[in-house]
Amino acid sequence: MTVVFDIGETLVRDDRYWGSWADWLNVPRHTLSALVGAVTALGMDNAEAVRILRPGIDLHAERRAREEAGHGEHLDETDLYPDVRQGLQALRDAGLRVCVAGNQTRRAGDLLRGLSIPADAIVTSEEWGTAKPDPGFFAKVLQLAEAPARETVYVGDHPANDIIPAKAFGLRTCIIRRGPWGHLWANDTATLSAADWQVDSITQLPSLLAS
Repeated sequence: MTVVFDIGETLVRDDRYWGSWADWLNVPRHTLSALVGAVTALGMDNAEAVRILRPGIDLHAERRAREEAGHGEHLDETDLYPDVRQGLQALRDAGLRVCVAGNQTRRAGDLLRGLSIPADAIVTSEEWGTAKPDPGFFAKVLQLAEAPARETVYVGDHPANDIIPAKAFGLRTCIIRRGPWGHLWANDTATLSAADWQVDSITQLPSLLAS
């Protein structure tokens, strides 16, 4: 069996990411955070929050400008949820393959790999050239998993990006109840019907999957 994890708000807190964007745009952090929540709840890509604040913005150009100004993406140990290392290692100790694949930039992938978390492979949507919830992303997930769909579990916090499309592709699914989306949709009927498991911590997974 293989367990594949989403990144944002599953393994990594998004506080720093959106806070740095708010500072770069010179808007209150709460304003951007609230907009991210609003557009996501409406089924829109969270990047639309930035476009609402700065209509016509070229996000790729803006990311380059941030990097050049020394304000680019950053990840360190404090960005990881505290159960990540213990939980992933416990899964590997149980003989499971552990992978990470989420909607992130190539830079985020490099940063996450640099943290040397206990995972067999770490990739991002930008590196693959396809992003969730597109079925092409989950086809790549299966290639990465090196296991049949029914023996691959996708763990994420977002129903529309993670749980529902992964289930539609034939994967097993687990919603993690943390971050804004994991809490917002934790009791949603459609989400729960598409989830094989629901957890509050990655450390719960080894015993659940063993049973």
